[in-house]
Amino acid sequence: MNVKVALLPIYFISLQAMKVSIVIPVYNRAETVLRTLSSVKMQSYRPLQLVLVDNASTDHTLDTLNEFRQKESKPDFEVLVTREPVRGACAARNRGFDLCDGEWVLFFDSDDVMAKSLVKKYVQEVERLRGHVDVVLSPGELLDSRGDKRKLPFYKSDLIARHILHCVLATQRYAVRREFFARTDMWNTGLPAWNDYEMGLRLLLHRPRMAYLEGKPRVTVISSGANSITGTEFSSRCGYWERVITLMMDEVRCSGLKDKRRYLRLLEYRKIVLAAQYFMEGNGDLAEQLYADTMSRLSDSVCMRLVIPWLYKRLCARKRGNAQIARLLVK
Repeated sequence: MNVKVALLPIYFISLQAMKVSIVIPVYNRAETVLRTLSSVKMQSYRPLQLVLVDNASTDHTLDTLNEFRQKESKPDFEVLVTREPVRGACAARNRGFDLCDGEWVLFFDSDDVMAKSLVKKYVQEVERLRGHVDVVLSPGELLDSRGDKRKLPFYKSDLIARHILHCVLATQRYAVRREFFARTDMWNTGLPAWNDYEMGLRLLLHRPRMAYLEGKPRVTVISSGANSITGTEFSSRCGYWERVITLMMDEVRCSGLKDKRRYLRLLEYRKIVLAAQYFMEGNGDLAEQLYADTMSRLSDSVCMRLVIPWLYKRLCARKRGNAQIARLLVK
């Protein structure tokens, strides 16, 4: 047998590009989802697999998704459409993940936009590191209802603390190796909101090998305002947010982290931030109750008794820079 001929299949396999899967849950977005889908279609990288999960929509979202699939699906741009009857983005994301067969996965939201170079940049970073990476984080920006843009927090150090304070690993902001994500117990279907906050912490507690894209934001998070599925205020669901933070504290306690005390205190500080949010929404009683309860656990040192009340006043006055101060002073 000709050795060169025998090696040809192996050679061609080595040239195959890495497949990337993108999972997007969709609920009642018939009028806006095509903006997101267009940004996925425009990606400069192939092969791509796009998994669209209709989450029990009551409008004609499913028809819109199927029309997109019929028109755009190609051998190097596979579009799958499925349904998840259990309401909630987490159940839909888990359903989509089960259908993925790409080596890397992006979770994305149905009203946001990705720059056409996003997936290509992720793949280039993975290849640069010869695959020795589990999560790649991207810069992002927020487009508000007035059309103004601001950069979202993006850091490369002290990432657990930064995530607790800023939710750095928001849904749209990273690509994750499929094999690594499968070890994290998937998305928590019991969390209808703040699920990416909890998921991001859980990812970090699994000690991923991190990498970071450089340069301008390549993800645009578009504020849905009053149309947001999770709402734009916190007071009407008081108690829920506190339970999410408590769950995250339990996850820290069960982890192998060495500096658990610091992260637990930062999560307590996140409740102080929530109390200030209640105050700014005009719910002083809720704010005072949460503030007092949290301070009962944080006032075991002179530093905390001085720093936390000062930070709380700054938060209620809408002054900036409080998270950076908390990260440095809360021990």
